[in-house]
Amino acid sequence: MSQTPPRIMPKPFNTAPKGIWRATPPAIFPPILGLLGLGLAWRAAAKVMPAPEWIGEMILGAVSLLYVFALVAYFAKVVRRPGVVADDLRILPGRAGLSAGAASGFLFAAVLVPYSVALAKTVLVLALAAQVIVALLTIRSFALGPVEQRRVTPVWHLTFVGFIIAPVAAVPLGWTGLSHFIFATTLPIAAAIYVISAVQFAKSDVPPPLRPLLAIHLSPISLFGIVATLLGYTTLALAFAWVGVTALGVALLAIRYLTKGDFSALWGAFTFPLAAFANLMFAAATLAPLPFRVIGGLELVAATLVIVYIAAKIMQIWTKGKLSKATNAASV
Repeated sequence: MSQTPPRIMPKPFNTAPKGIWRATPPAIFPPILGLLGLGLAWRAAAKVMPAPEWIGEMILGAVSLLYVFALVAYFAKVVRRPGVVADDLRILPGRAGLSAGAASGFLFAAVLVPYSVALAKTVLVLALAAQVIVALLTIRSFALGPVEQRRVTPVWHLTFVGFIIAPVAAVPLGWTGLSHFIFATTLPIAAAIYVISAVQFAKSDVPPPLRPLLAIHLSPISLFGIVATLLGYTTLALAFAWVGVTALGVALLAIRYLTKGDFSALWGAFTFPLAAFANLMFAAATLAPLPFRVIGGLELVAATLVIVYIAAKIMQIWTKGKLSKATNAASV
């Protein structure tokens, strides 16, 4: 009587490696960027509206801890194999996530300004270095990768225009010269991305799963308006504020189009544009209280619900160990 040898089951495809934080997905960073922006929006609201100051500081304290934890989780992967960063940058969710992770450092520096100027400056310098590294590695990935990878997407705003977030912390820290330089250099880059994106959209539709990324187009408008306010470009700041209101109105009219696909990690792209718009409204309210203070207050309440919901769902997917596979994150 012959004995049947035991059957060896094949290893499941894309199985997460064993060990803690060996496949941390960059997709955790976009919602964190949105949450940091949300906390700063509540801090700004307290200055132009009868909003409690503790709400913003409570959010910022909690999200700052989450950001630090996310950085530790991701760098635990990088320490094992530094080349994993380049691997993550080969895919769209990875590029969006790492760009958002670096940009979150700018907002983290802004969070720290009232508490420690020295620490805020240190974080800001590190964030600038991280943003430069991500941008350079992305360009390298485009040069070495397939032509299709070089198609302009809204994520380009995060990667190449994300520096515009730095003045949110740099101006209060007294680095106005750097802020003027960043404003002047990133504005034409953003304009070029807008033009190319419009031409591409006119030629072909965006697949439903990728449509949430279109919301990113609202962010540069809001950020340029915020920075223009900080730098004293009053007329330009108000112009960006009105353009932002118009852009948000268009986005709301197209909400069914933008959300036609199933929920995914890419929905994190809705979070930081909503937070940036609220900050824009409160910045503009320092120049013209009406109607921006009212618009900002209403949008902030709605944005709080949306941002927290999306961020919670993405973090839940991460804690279940499914986010790495869903976003095809590199592992070690």
